[in-house]
Amino acid sequence: MKEGQILCIIEAMKLMNEIESKAAGRIVKILVENGHGVEYGQPLFLIEPGR
Repeated sequence: MKEGQILCIIEAMKLMNEIESKAAGRIVKILVENGHGVEYGQPLFLIEPGR
């Protein structure tokens, strides 16, 4: 993935929020299941830094 690329969309209070990557790299693991609740600041992905 590239820096600034949209990784996922999270719904909060009927608003769709696009979550962008802050760094380039490769997604190694997705830490949250689809449809499960998340908290502010909770990690969503495990990313291996790249170019």
